[in-house]
Amino acid sequence: MKQFISVHDVLTPSSEGLSEAINNLIEKALAYKLNPFADKALGTGKRMGLIFLNPSLRTRLSTQVAASNLGMEAIIFNVDKEGWALEFEEGAIMSGNTVEHIKDAAPILGKYFDLLAIRTFPSLKNKEEDCSELYINQFIKYAGVPVVSLESATRHPLQSLTDIITIQEYLKTQQLHHKKQKPKIVLTWAPHVKPLPHCVANSFAEWMNAWGVGEFVITHPQDYELDEKFTKGATITYNQDEALKNADFIYVKNWSTYTDYGKMYENDPEWMLTNEKLALTNNAKVMHCLPVRRNVELSDEILDGPNSIVTQEAGNRVWAAQAVLSEILNAK
Repeated sequence: MKQFISVHDVLTPSSEGLSEAINNLIEKALAYKLNPFADKALGTGKRMGLIFLNPSLRTRLSTQVAASNLGMEAIIFNVDKEGWALEFEEGAIMSGNTVEHIKDAAPILGKYFDLLAIRTFPSLKNKEEDCSELYINQFIKYAGVPVVSLESATRHPLQSLTDIITIQEYLKTQQLHHKKQKPKIVLTWAPHVKPLPHCVANSFAEWMNAWGVGEFVITHPQDYELDEKFTKGATITYNQDEALKNADFIYVKNWSTYTDYGKMYENDPEWMLTNEKLALTNNAKVMHCLPVRRNVELSDEILDGPNSIVTQEAGNRVWAAQAVLSEILNAK
């Protein structure tokens, strides 16, 4: 693996396709969960720079722990709080608020570190700019070392890998009781107090379609369609109750509008998942990437109830990151 920006980066010459490559990565992550220090010498003498243009809790700490498990030193730099304001546009006349160009900063980071992990969010103001993935692509272009996405303007691949690991892990533990060969998985929109990025929803849809689940359904209000390049292959419906019928896993997430970019047209509390809606499902397990607005996005009764696997899911962030980092280290 040369970098980790999207699901397509998991393909290897020996894998027959994306689904097999994803399954191989899942097995590697679950093996690390059983034996975290199996490859503790792999990263010896290596340094990883974790570069944050936006805040983080789980992503930052889980990646740092994963690096440590592999014997690699992780150094964290919060650009938004500790560094100079970066300019990313080519040919920019830097007479405004930006102080340092990425063309100057990224190559230096490439000298300090063996690989870089970058976290940045979209502006939700300019769709063309956000979809171009300018920020992370400029790091890739100029750093000269492998780059791992800790979330970008349109994707959050480490979160999506974690989600699949969690689903597979649960299916394995319930194998004797699960009658279906492949589960029904539902991604449902949820209310929020402000417009949120599409990254997690985009990435979850992209990975689900690549993995090849039994049935993948996306449900949201009208006008909240995601970019088709991520959702193609999924069943899409505006009827949440219909979508939830016989679901085995429910992924809850808010996102803003895509066509009329970055807007929030409604905040209907009827879209919040409750135990009453859960009764429509096949005793579905409920997932969320966190942080979560309690009793806005998800009810207390769900989050604190037996169907919630959000804590298990968040814990698996370490093993997803460790699997990816080990693949990159092995390829260097």
